[in-house]
Amino acid sequence: MLKRVFWAPDPGRTRLRFATRAVLGISLAVAVCGLAGHSLTGAVTGGLAALLALFTVTDATVRGQAVTTALLPAVGLPVLTAAAGLHDHPVARDLTFLAVVGAGVYARRWGARGHSLGVFAFMTFFVAQFLHATTGQLPELYAAVLLSVLTAAAVRFGLWCYERRLPPPAAPAPPGGTGLARVTTRQAIQATAGAGFALVVGQLVSGQRWYWAVGATWWIFVNTTSRGETLVRGFRRLLGTVIGIALGLLVALPVHGDPTVTAVLAAACVFGIFYTAAVSYTWMMLWVTLLAGLLYGLLGVLGPGLLALRLAETGVGALGAALAVILVLPVTTHSVTDAWIQRALRCVHACAAETARRLVGAADADPAPRVAELEQLLARVRLSVAPLVHPLNPMRGRKRRARHVLALLDDCAREVRGLVAVAADPEASHDARLATACRRVEAAVEALTQGGDVLVQPDGPPTTEPVLAHLHGLERALAELARPLRAPSGSPLAGA
Repeated sequence: MLKRVFWAPDPGRTRLRFATRAVLGISLAVAVCGLAGHSLTGAVTGGLAALLALFTVTDATVRGQAVTTALLPAVGLPVLTAAAGLHDHPVARDLTFLAVVGAGVYARRWGARGHSLGVFAFMTFFVAQFLHATTGQLPELYAAVLLSVLTAAAVRFGLWCYERRLPPPAAPAPPGGTGLARVTTRQAIQATAGAGFALVVGQLVSGQRWYWAVGATWWIFVNTTSRGETLVRGFRRLLGTVIGIALGLLVALPVHGDPTVTAVLAAACVFGIFYTAAVSYTWMMLWVTLLAGLLYGLLGVLGPGLLALRLAETGVGALGAALAVILVLPVTTHSVTDAWIQRALRCVHACAAETARRLVGAADADPAPRVAELEQLLARVRLSVAPLVHPLNPMRGRKRRARHVLALLDDCAREVRGLVAVAADPEASHDARLATACRRVEAAVEALTQGGDVLVQPDGPPTTEPVLAHLHGLERALAELARPLRAPSGSPLAGA
């Protein structure tokens, strides 16, 4: 796990720049709040607003990111008003919180922007509970949110907008459907049910810190789709919290809320959150837990009992999420993974077709964007199949088949990348054999996606033509995929 975090590939040092910019943006936002004369409550609110503006906004284009960032206060301030206004009305407050949870998850149907605004709305309500915000504090909190989002935007889009020099990522559209067939609709119902359980049981555990349980349930549902993904994420959240609490006892507790030391450690935690988020949810939660401990130290309430309570509330939240995905409109790992695999295979088909057009001289044929799309789709496949390849999964046969499918899909991606790279050469051969091989690849994908047999051309003499070699390798990988995808169980993932 250490190697995965600290030696994980970081092309273009994107994760490093992402984390460093976050530290800069959040530090400046907190400093601006301080210069504006805000209290500790205002500074904490502003710091969280800046963190969310820099972390959750993931639109494909810089322009889209700027629009979403500008919309954050429009969503967050009304929620903050409701949370503060209902502070002394527990029943109305709780029902409103659950409504925010459901609406925030349902908003994911509108893609990255809906997801960002949903997260910001939820966290605004959450921080109001964290700080026990009242209506008398609203003017200061409004100013803190607006100043901090503006500061974060100035850093992200003005001072250090490294995304302008990067090609826009190919973001696959979320699964479609209507009514309860739409995954986001089912998840909104699941998240609301899980949060309701966490809210009730969390209040039985602690009348003051119950919102931790709701927060745990919420974040377990973020970036998950299937039952298996949610259960694995819940386990990782609990593990990260346990490690973070242990570090809190060793690091945050001895600090005793010292402002200077706490500021330095908080900056390190922010860097850790942003740097590890893409590669390890467990590590990200470790840093989140340690940061929460440092903030409670600043507020003067940190102690071993509080850290133990956080662990208990996190456990309640994880249990609520688990019960919700198992009992309420479950979305199986098999159905989600199969859908992503089918989309990845269709992307291979499109890439082969574009390559064939390029090899016959079509000036407008460009298979390169398909490669980027394929990488994004395979990332989704890996995420959805993670529960099956998890070390704690006792079903060894299904785990073995799932790993085999992943390996073959990686082989397909490698051959596609090589194929596109060679075909991009203006001097690439236009041999008729290449177009024929591309058509065989297209036929193989059609057979895989429609349940037919995959036929592979018998290997002839070794070829020195790079494009033909990649096409033959792609054919073999697709043919091997037919076996696990046509397993007697219906899929290597069936029943999950």
